[in-house]
Amino acid sequence: MAYKRIPKDAVIQGMYIHELCGAWMDHPFWKPRFLLDNPRDLKRLRGSALKSVVIDTRKGLDLEDDDLELPPLPEPLPRAINGKPEAPKVIEFADEQDRAMRLCSFAKSVLQENFNLARAGQPLDKALLDELSTGICASLDRHPHALISLTRLRRADEYAQLHALGVSALMVLVAKRLGLPEALWERIALAGLLHDLGETLMPAKLLNSPGELSRIDSLMLQEHTARGAELLAQLGIDDPVLQDVCLHHHEQMDGGGYPEHLSGERISLLPRLCHVCDVYDALTCDRPYKNGCSPASALTQMAKFAGHFDEKMFNALVKAMGVYPTGSLVKLSSGRLAVVLEQHNDSLLTPKVKVFFSSTNRTAVPQEIIDLSRGNNPEKIISRETPEDWGFPHFDELWSGARKGRISLFG
Repeated sequence: MAYKRIPKDAVIQGMYIHELCGAWMDHPFWKPRFLLDNPRDLKRLRGSALKSVVIDTRKGLDLEDDDLELPPLPEPLPRAINGKPEAPKVIEFADEQDRAMRLCSFAKSVLQENFNLARAGQPLDKALLDELSTGICASLDRHPHALISLTRLRRADEYAQLHALGVSALMVLVAKRLGLPEALWERIALAGLLHDLGETLMPAKLLNSPGELSRIDSLMLQEHTARGAELLAQLGIDDPVLQDVCLHHHEQMDGGGYPEHLSGERISLLPRLCHVCDVYDALTCDRPYKNGCSPASALTQMAKFAGHFDEKMFNALVKAMGVYPTGSLVKLSSGRLAVVLEQHNDSLLTPKVKVFFSSTNRTAVPQEIIDLSRGNNPEKIISRETPEDWGFPHFDELWSGARKGRISLFG
């Protein structure tokens, strides 16, 4: 028999975990299936709240003592309402947050390792990158905004790795909004992870320069697109779609981009998609030389970049992020300020918010969570606000529960 349910204490290194039998909060793993080849992971599994796991003996070691095998878990009875299957329960931001934070930490490690391999001219770890792409798509399936919102909590010195993660997740989210086939999502995720691979060969002073670059330095930095496409092939990933994204993600619809000054339909689909996601992520996150702006401010700025973006892609990004993206500061009709916690796909103007400040008295008020989509709620959003204008310290902590600081949130 390929699948066996066994007690967690009977698990040994080298087994393939097919299923973790318990709630996701009962264990520290974000991956649903994996080869247990690390003694640290074995220790974490045995120290978790899980009682049992299912192993796949075709992909890893078998149980040494068959007497320890447990009976399979019973299949849950299907629930129905009026004879129709009940729709899956929607996962809220808080339910996905812990798992998404772990995925950010995993992504930082995987991308740092692969960027170091690229600098050394060694083959990339494609298996790990594929695993990360799968995890990104799975997180977005569970909640469309948790992972993307949490990547904004990166420190400036984590920009390269978590920018790649942010662009990857944004590309998949917008691809889903555009109706692109599900079979492409993981490939799109991988394209986002590797779109700036050529920057691993660029001098750090160019990437982190706080001022305007000289013409010579600008031209040198622009070479990262061509060098990234070449590097992919050299490092064992000979995929023309990924190379196209590396080479052309800075092209603009009006022909004002680089390296080939392509315009309109001459720019293929995924580079156009990557371009709009790349700019949005860059605007919303801290870099070594400047602080990021709010999601709403970024979309407002991008709307003024006439000719830069494929209009269909940009509109899909706006709809995917929502009129009031998670983490936006808004003023309500009562004069109170609130931060957006959660959006409703069927009601973009009435998100779930957390009230925390009175704009009239300019004082903090008791925090209160309000779902503006509830019909009996008199409150309405009357304006977007900019956190910087109000001088709120640690504003991100209001919606994420985590505070950016000197110590990384992602290990």
